[in-house]
Amino acid sequence: MNTRNFAIIAHIDHGKSTLADRFLETCNAISNREMQDQMLDTLEVERERGITVKSQTARLKYSHNGQNYVLNLIDTPGHVDFSFEVRRALAACEGVIVLVDATQGIEAQTIANVYKAMEENVKLIPVLNKIDLASAQVESVKLQIKEVLGITDEPLLISAKTGIGISELLDELIERIPSPTGSENNPLQALLIDSWYDTYLGVVLLVRVKEGSLSVGNSFKFCSNQAQYKVEKLGYLTPKLVHTDKLTAGDVGIIIGNVRNVKECIIGDTIAQPNYTGPVLKSFPFQKAVVYCGMFPPDSSLYGETKDAIEKLALNDASLTIEPTHSPALGVGFRCGFLGLLHLEVIQQRLEQEFDISVIVTAPNVEYEIHQTDGEILKINDATHMPSINKIEKIYEPWVKITIFSPEEFLGDIIKLCLERRGQDQEIKYVNQIGNVQNVTCTYEMPLSEIIFDFHDKLKSLSKGYASFDYEESGKKEADVVVVNILVNGTNVDGLSTIIHRTSAESQGRWICEKLKDEIPRQLFQIAIQAAIGGKIIARETVSALRKDVTAKCYGGDVSRKRKLLDKQKAGKKKMKEFSIGNVKIPNSAMLKVLRRS
Repeated sequence: MNTRNFAIIAHIDHGKSTLADRFLETCNAISNREMQDQMLDTLEVERERGITVKSQTARLKYSHNGQNYVLNLIDTPGHVDFSFEVRRALAACEGVIVLVDATQGIEAQTIANVYKAMEENVKLIPVLNKIDLASAQVESVKLQIKEVLGITDEPLLISAKTGIGISELLDELIERIPSPTGSENNPLQALLIDSWYDTYLGVVLLVRVKEGSLSVGNSFKFCSNQAQYKVEKLGYLTPKLVHTDKLTAGDVGIIIGNVRNVKECIIGDTIAQPNYTGPVLKSFPFQKAVVYCGMFPPDSSLYGETKDAIEKLALNDASLTIEPTHSPALGVGFRCGFLGLLHLEVIQQRLEQEFDISVIVTAPNVEYEIHQTDGEILKINDATHMPSINKIEKIYEPWVKITIFSPEEFLGDIIKLCLERRGQDQEIKYVNQIGNVQNVTCTYEMPLSEIIFDFHDKLKSLSKGYASFDYEESGKKEADVVVVNILVNGTNVDGLSTIIHRTSAESQGRWICEKLKDEIPRQLFQIAIQAAIGGKIIARETVSALRKDVTAKCYGGDVSRKRKLLDKQKAGKKKMKEFSIGNVKIPNSAMLKVLRRS
């Protein structure tokens, strides 16, 4: 079979999208007039940030040794938040290009993606990029690939920017990557690797046909829910959509049927003929949301527009979860689940760019598992849903295994940072140095809640930008976490309650109180701001009262006259305070600074 299916995996900024552009040029898949940088990055946010968010496919035609071949290319994201996209791509491939920057060497996400590829048992082809740069350390990085990744094949040398070695790489892909298995004569089995909603075409399914064939007019079903549909159109991406009459075993293509809802399409499902009763294809674990936060419209009158925009994004991003919620401080909105902080930022940016919708985003949180004394198990990601302490038997929080790749000179500071974040040391390994730089790989286990705020920024800051990290879920562990409530004049402000580890509760409560003291405008009476765990006050700040100079009109005279005016003012303030407890207005700016931890 003259078909090859392959993906490109690498760390961020190692040149995946640039290499994909050179493949498109070399195979004449796009004209010079239409060609632009990051051709497979179709979202505006991808072009602005210079990253890949969604896996994109392209069907290429290439001639080798007098024979014509079809190459199905899948360009994958490099950031840890979108590792699920990488898994989907690997499930559709027989081989992968492991792209490594010759100036930077192997980094954390490279290692993580290679391990995923090994689990899928696909052919690994090591490739060194940017060999034309003066700072390239080709021989050192070759040793790294053998020592760290365990790939013994000789790496291919290319420059994706200038086109050096691209034709030779395509020839090697055909020689090294096995052709797809499967027969057109077998019953239909296709793996659903992605789906999205198109305004004009409706629900679009991206599949890898493993066995059999599918033609326009055929009926098919999803094996998970037995829902049946009819094929209206078939096609493949070049990267433009090209319609075809038939998809056969080994193809990566598009199915357009009368599917009405993207939620009916479960990624990893098997598509088969309606009467098929045989085994289904091996799926891949769906990545659940790990970070949760609230998204609220700045004005309640914009709720409808915000709801429509978020729901449309959810149709095109199966990993985004949404549910309605209400905040006493911010009104009605949505509790959203994301794959990570970058995923959150991308969704927020897409709302602004594609729908012209600005939202108020609260501080991110993780999901806790509450084991109650009556045996019931709750899963919560919002402090307002925490049951009373006398009903709680145990609380479990998610932990992750984190791999940090860094020059040795920053090792001490990195260890200190990990220990501050409750990290547990697993392994520290020295790898082959590049030039005069000795690199190390540190493996830690730590709570997910400790890395979702500013861990990445702290790591980049203390390592001068050289360190990189990747993480994966490692289960749940029992946690000593508490709910810190914020009281203003004795009244609890639900919107500012937060779940935090007991060791950090006092410092966090003190920080919130100090922040509110600076932001809440002064009244004619004192305002008490307190942080409490249950009935215990752990921090307090006081907003002092405004004082009007009631004696200003007295030009001399007996002191008793001034005393009488001051006593009258004192009594008035006391009466005002009695009627004003709990009625202090907290500005939105103050709420946002606390909720965003800014």
